[in-house]
Amino acid sequence: MTTIAVTGSTGRVGGGVAHRLAAAGARQRLVVRDPSRAPAIPGTEVVTADYGDTDAARAALDGIDVVFMVSGSESVDRVAPHLAFVDAAADAGVGHVVYLSFYGASPSCTFTLGRHHWQTEQHVRSRGLAFTFLRDNIYADFLPFMVGPDGVIRGPAGRGRVALVAQDDIGDVAAAVLLSPENHRDRTYDLTGPEALDLDQVAAVVTEVTGRTVTYHPETLEEAYTSRASYGAPDWQVEAWVTTYTAIAVGELAGVSDDVARVTGHPATPLRDVLRRQRSGG
Repeated sequence: MTTIAVTGSTGRVGGGVAHRLAAAGARQRLVVRDPSRAPAIPGTEVVTADYGDTDAARAALDGIDVVFMVSGSESVDRVAPHLAFVDAAADAGVGHVVYLSFYGASPSCTFTLGRHHWQTEQHVRSRGLAFTFLRDNIYADFLPFMVGPDGVIRGPAGRGRVALVAQDDIGDVAAAVLLSPENHRDRTYDLTGPEALDLDQVAAVVTEVTGRTVTYHPETLEEAYTSRASYGAPDWQVEAWVTTYTAIAVGELAGVSDDVARVTGHPATPLRDVLRRQRSGG
């Protein structure tokens, strides 16, 4: 029986994947930094390891056939621990890495952290591991957090569009791939919602579902950097925040894929339905 390792299970996507695998009767091992935060799933092994601790990661992955690798916490350079974890997987004899990447990952993509994902993907390839890359678009679930206290979404996205994807759809895709990895060997999937919306349209959907009037203000770059500098975040973090919007502006997040439907057998979830589920607690 295949043994699956799941990272990121203390988060929404990784935790959802772990529960989906448990419901399917899969044998899995949760690799976490803090065991006290791991989801309580009967019969599931929990081991402690950090991406950057190669020895601990190698031990945690011993005997594993396929690993679900959620990208690490955003930092000025999360590439090094990513690469160390990939090395640990290869050294431990893991056969297949399912990596949660980002839509349009490349060495020159506008969203700065997307470049980290490309570097990680390239390292997986260079180590000769079988892979499946899940390149998700911006999470539709995060939209309420983009609305300011005054009901305005601000960002330099211009009139660009974004194909927001539901986290539950990502979880469904990841679980399907992990349960039948050979069917998805050396594939890259673009995980998007069913339509690309500009931020005026996004604001209209949020208004419709929540009953709160929400609008979009297309900031200039100067306005964007000035407003975000007030949070006292480091420069790399401010750059990441701003380039999330400029990637929309230049059209890099507008593509709509049918990969969610092809892998899971159900259509991708529209933003409207994601927000309705959030409000109902579903």
